[in-house]
Amino acid sequence: MKSYIFPLLIVSVFAFSSCNNGNTEKTQNEIDLLKKEVNNTYKPGLGEFMLTVQMHHAKLWFSGINENWPLANFELGEIKETFGNAVKYLPERVETKKIPMIYPALDSLQTSIDKQDIKRFTDGFKVLTETCNECHEAVKFPFNVIKVPSSEPVSNQEFKPKHQ
Repeated sequence: MKSYIFPLLIVSVFAFSSCNNGNTEKTQNEIDLLKKEVNNTYKPGLGEFMLTVQMHHAKLWFSGINENWPLANFELGEIKETFGNAVKYLPERVETKKIPMIYPALDSLQTSIDKQDIKRFTDGFKVLTETCNECHEAVKFPFNVIKVPSSEPVSNQEFKPKHQ
């Protein structure tokens, strides 16, 4: 019985490889088509990511100074998510390699929000803003200066906490 196993194994391998040869070309064509589709898929530029961060930066400020801690926490999460996506989708950019310099400022703000500490929040927000500008300097965009917002970024959102 053992003498039949080896020839049967050889025939099976040959049969499998013969069947697979016809599918290899089809599979490669499908892979090539998918690569083309991926290359033609919209991919936001760094400017779109940074504009999103800028909007959430402003909304974070107004939610924090109004002590709307749930909204401040949400806006901080949006900033973290946007930076994470910039790193994920634009890893080849020199600028995204500098993004980790912002993480300590974000962590400090998270602590101030968790503790609902307005003084710590305003101080931490200023550090965050300065760190944004330091990053812009480091990547040779010193003309892009960020500041603590002076007016609410949108007129259709309430930044004061809703009291029940």
